[in-house]
Amino acid sequence: MQAKKFHLGWFMNGYRVHGWRDQWIGTHKSEGMLPDFYVDMARSLERACFDYFIIEDSSFVPDAWQGKHDFYVENAYAVPKFDPSVLASILTQNTSRLGIVATLAITEYPPYLLARLVSTMDHVSRGRAGWNMVTASSDRAAQNYGHDAQPDHDIRYDMAEEFTQLVIKLWESWGPGSMVVDQDGIFADPAKVHPVDFHGEFYKSRGPINSARSPQGRSVIVQAGGSEKGRAYASKYADSIIASATTVEQMKAYRDDVRARAEVHGRDPDSVKVLFLVSPILGETHQAALDRRQQAQEEAAANPVMRLAGMGYATDIDFSVFDLDTPIKDLASLMVTNGHQSSLQQFVAHNWERTLREVAVQSSTSAGQRVELLGTPSEVADQMGDVMATVGGDGFLITQDVLTRRSLSEICDGLVPELQRRGLTRTVYSHEMFRDNLLEF
Repeated sequence: MQAKKFHLGWFMNGYRVHGWRDQWIGTHKSEGMLPDFYVDMARSLERACFDYFIIEDSSFVPDAWQGKHDFYVENAYAVPKFDPSVLASILTQNTSRLGIVATLAITEYPPYLLARLVSTMDHVSRGRAGWNMVTASSDRAAQNYGHDAQPDHDIRYDMAEEFTQLVIKLWESWGPGSMVVDQDGIFADPAKVHPVDFHGEFYKSRGPINSARSPQGRSVIVQAGGSEKGRAYASKYADSIIASATTVEQMKAYRDDVRARAEVHGRDPDSVKVLFLVSPILGETHQAALDRRQQAQEEAAANPVMRLAGMGYATDIDFSVFDLDTPIKDLASLMVTNGHQSSLQQFVAHNWERTLREVAVQSSTSAGQRVELLGTPSEVADQMGDVMATVGGDGFLITQDVLTRRSLSEICDGLVPELQRRGLTRTVYSHEMFRDNLLEF
């Protein structure tokens, strides 16, 4: 079965210091704190005709290892981290076709402020802005904003649905054709600009928004819907979904599920683009790729704390209190979180027989977390085509733990040309705006 043309995105773990210990980081050891590297990165992704570049975010200094922030500060793990909307705005001015998606949490913004911010980014980008909707999950983030803890997981999604309804109404408070811009007449038609007078359980706003109608009408909404509540939200509102699966069968089942849900909501399932997270391991030869994987596993085995502290950051669980050689199945009942529940469930389900030490080694190459893609650029391109042929679409989100110019070039200048030669990804952009390119195929 031949795969259809599919989409590519890049998921970056925050506007932060990347690969600062790697020999390929460059001459400036704090380069990740400056926009220059990311401008180069965005231009590379645009040259490779990626659909979008998404910047993850969190709003706290982690302390999920030994109850202290020491490990994270000493190792620049998820800190320092900067506001993604500032970087996103800079990137829009240095690209012309690439979609730029900033992560903004509904528990950290009032709806009007977020709607106006994203609308402004859509204007300055000429229709290429996206919003990655997250509910935030860490109590530490909540405490930074004056709360004791995050609301319960399911309540956060109830809030997210109402929040999104309001944001969309604000975006649409300037209707189609409202921008007349007639120098001999009027700038905007007041009959097509209206208040929203929204009164919900969690939010209210009068409107209209004061930033005018966005070039896209409304910006692209991206969301990672893994839990039951998350899938329900994603299928109703998301234009693109960040998905994670460990087998091709799981990928297909997930995509089929959210497409069916979208249809129930009266949406065209082809308008919901599901992109799966992958971390290709590339080498000039197949053996070189195997050697790279082996090296990563050996480094992880020598320092399992790095991976376990990372899992603690993602799940809000302090793994330092557990014996590293205890199987996950014996610890599962002790792993409880109000944070990323789908991540925790997937972590437990796919590592049931492994010990924490073994998980730390495997996760160094995303084994047991994502479908493995390994080999030469040509081999990996074939693997990606085979996966999409089975899944049915819609594409991949590349992500890397250690991000350097070299690793970026391996994807954009090594792997993507092989995909393009096979007709699997675009070679040119057909449209100027983000949503139009996302819906092209």
